[in-house]
Amino acid sequence: MSLRTIQRIENGETEPRGDSLKRLAQAFDVLPEELVDWTVQEDRGFLLSLNLSSLSFLPFPLLGILVPLIIWISKKGKIQDVDKLAKEILNFQITWTMVLIAGYICLIAAMVSKMRIFDNTFSQFLSTNLMLNLIFIKVMYAYNLILVLWNTYRINKGQETRYFPKFRFVR
Repeated sequence: MSLRTIQRIENGETEPRGDSLKRLAQAFDVLPEELVDWTVQEDRGFLLSLNLSSLSFLPFPLLGILVPLIIWISKKGKIQDVDKLAKEILNFQITWTMVLIAGYICLIAAMVSKMRIFDNTFSQFLSTNLMLNLIFIKVMYAYNLILVLWNTYRINKGQETRYFPKFRFVR
């Protein structure tokens, strides 16, 4: 290895990887795992960011799943509690999205039924059903928003998150 490579490793400018790690381990007569610090970091700021990334459901519900998933994959196993938090968020967001889609389907069914039927009594029922579906969707969005913000507060205080209800899709 070059002198400059060794200097960079000693100064913390780079971490030895691959062949360099093997050569250093051989020179010091130790295992490569003993040379590199593999400890998991504690980073509450990253956990806050991961939790807030689930707010991406606001413009499009599936983003509430995809954005936290991508962020989790980038730091999986490197930050303390990131796996547990990501699984909580993903399980809740998947459950929430499925319920929301069911609500949208009911809303569309009510709208289609209202357009095809001209019976006055049934038309009033569908109009009420349409309003209930719209209220349901607004309540779902509000609930998700409040839960994300509440859990952000809990993370900031060093407490465990509580996402509910949720089915365990990600284990």
